[in-house]
Amino acid sequence: MSDSTPVPPARPAALDAAAREPDPLGFAQAFSITWLSYATYYLGRKGMSVAKTGIEEAFGPRAFLGVQTAYLATYALGQFICGGLGDRIGARRLIGYGMLASAAACIAFGFSSIAVLFLVAMMINGLAQSSGWPGNVKAMAEWVPSAQRGRTMGLWSTCYQVGGIVASFVATRLLKAYGWRGAFIGPGLLIAVVAVIVLFGLRKGPLAPAESALSDLGGAGDALAEQKREAGRRVLKSFTVWCYGASYFCIKLIRYSLLLWLPTYMEKVLHYSREDAGYLSTSFEVGGVVGTIVIGLLSDRLRKIPRSVVAAASLVGLAAALFLYVQIGDSGRLVNFIAMALVGALLFGPDALISAAAAQDAGGPLAAAQAAGIINGLGSIGGVLQEVVTREVSDRFGWNALFYVFVGLALLSAVGLSPTFRGKGARAAEAM
Repeated sequence: MSDSTPVPPARPAALDAAAREPDPLGFAQAFSITWLSYATYYLGRKGMSVAKTGIEEAFGPRAFLGVQTAYLATYALGQFICGGLGDRIGARRLIGYGMLASAAACIAFGFSSIAVLFLVAMMINGLAQSSGWPGNVKAMAEWVPSAQRGRTMGLWSTCYQVGGIVASFVATRLLKAYGWRGAFIGPGLLIAVVAVIVLFGLRKGPLAPAESALSDLGGAGDALAEQKREAGRRVLKSFTVWCYGASYFCIKLIRYSLLLWLPTYMEKVLHYSREDAGYLSTSFEVGGVVGTIVIGLLSDRLRKIPRSVVAAASLVGLAAALFLYVQIGDSGRLVNFIAMALVGALLFGPDALISAAAAQDAGGPLAAAQAAGIINGLGSIGGVLQEVVTREVSDRFGWNALFYVFVGLALLSAVGLSPTFRGKGARAAEAM
């Protein structure tokens, strides 16, 4: 094409995407790899909660002080970075290289014996782990249309409940067999294996922008980059996205407090053995598997109702379930398991809906990672505060008081979604 020849306008990425044929086998492969990927990320997290007591016994109570907070702080920061980065470099590279970095950090932690090295290794791990959610949500956004996001992403989001459950069992088993170091080194090696699978097996989906088509137009190749920048700016200015993030702040504070402290609570307050506490704490994630699937199906069936309304209803139920747990949680192992499973179902349901399907609606294929990064980043700030909130409230006022704080946070999270309770724009990505 000569310099004097006009450059044809680039077709909108959405039209290029719509023109491509569905690929069921490709979808199954992408679903499987991304599901496995994010489930595997949890192997790099669960060692902290399962092995915490053993590390403190070996090196003193101050050896682990602040490590979880530092991990969560870098994880929160990394969400904002990886959100924009994922839309630029693509999901495959963001996830694959992020997992390799996480694997290296976990293995380094397992070989460490100095408190400062524990801190540095977990800070690096936090940054590396932050690649997981925006990267995988973006990868799935390239395969799942808006009308199917609730049920598909609800099913897909079982990855972090199942991942948490399996990671708890793996870490507990390795802890029992090889001591606390095994709970970090073994999972690190497994993370590295899955990273290789991602790098060689994950590919773009039919809803991804058609970069090659735009590149064939010569100078019009810049149009795709401009579309991505515009989509990113739109997400940054979206009031709905920031409301989702504010609500997710409260959800994630509760979730991470329970994920990281539930075994400790069961061991120290309910007087379960360390092994029983590790296994029984999985009730939280067992319930979460059911919750994410059910609420995803509901959000697709109730198409005239914004996803945020469905999430808020579940959060009100969560407040009631947390209150119930305080009353009956010490009535025996079976009752405890069932009550905490109910808490998990009512928490993980809106958690997955807001951070996955709703984030994809808001960002679309061009900016799904950006939207997911902002929402999860704001939520992760709540995760950062979990150690301070959990320690201070439980030490000063007791564990029951902490659960009442969770009740208040669940209700506040539901209120935070109320500005988005409007019909227009409920499925924003449909217009993309």
